[in-house]
Amino acid sequence: MITTDYVPGSPCWLDLGAPDVPAAAEFYGAVLGWEYESMGESEDMEGGMFKKDGKTVAGLGRLTEEGARSAWMIYYSVADADATTRAVEQAGGTVRVAPMDLDEWGRMAQYTDPQGGQFAVWQPGTNKGVDLVDEPGSLSWAELYTTDAAAAKEFYGGVLGWWYGDMEMPGGGGTYSVVTPAGLPEERMHGGVMAMAEKDLALNGGRPYWHPVFAVTDCDAAVAEVVENGGSVQMGPDDVPGVGRLAVCLDPSNADFVVLAAEQS
Repeated sequence: MITTDYVPGSPCWLDLGAPDVPAAAEFYGAVLGWEYESMGESEDMEGGMFKKDGKTVAGLGRLTEEGARSAWMIYYSVADADATTRAVEQAGGTVRVAPMDLDEWGRMAQYTDPQGGQFAVWQPGTNKGVDLVDEPGSLSWAELYTTDAAAAKEFYGGVLGWWYGDMEMPGGGGTYSVVTPAGLPEERMHGGVMAMAEKDLALNGGRPYWHPVFAVTDCDAAVAEVVENGGSVQMGPDDVPGVGRLAVCLDPSNADFVVLAAEQS
């Protein structure tokens, strides 16, 4: 489970780059019950925060990168963004955004792993991360679809200190590796790594990508809102034993995410 103590290597923030900020705010408000709080608008910047019951759950900004697709970016907590940057480069990754300070809030950087998956890190200042996780309408898991799971696990293990536990998918669906921050027990697992063929990664031009999993109370109701508000469903809803009922969805700008109603213990 994801918690808000944000130990090194755990997901602590996420934001969406969208071509139409007001439309994205309306869509996620309908699907996940989020409220959007603008941080201001200018020619160079437009964005703000998504909130659930007054607590920050994600960020939203206008997509400005030439040729980039609309997508969620997941940030992982680190003690030193500059040291992490060196580790990324030594492990064969590339730096998309060099470490930079965001006032007193913290220090961030963005990278691409050797297979092409994009991710980011956050060195906390006054802001440790989002305020709400692992509750309906918030981040509950982070998942990497990659063309080379073994190489990805080696890279992220070296850079972020992750531990892994492998499990076989039902029906011969391959191996799924769950991710836990170094030194923490298995119940603190926060994500997964899954190998997929390049042809199954068409959403990102055959390159690996991360996506968030959002907790919901009713998967089918969330999917109905996705479709009603201009999004689409890639897979599901399906029941996964020991996990819950989930669906892989796309928002109207084709940013992917998962909605999961966890199985009750």
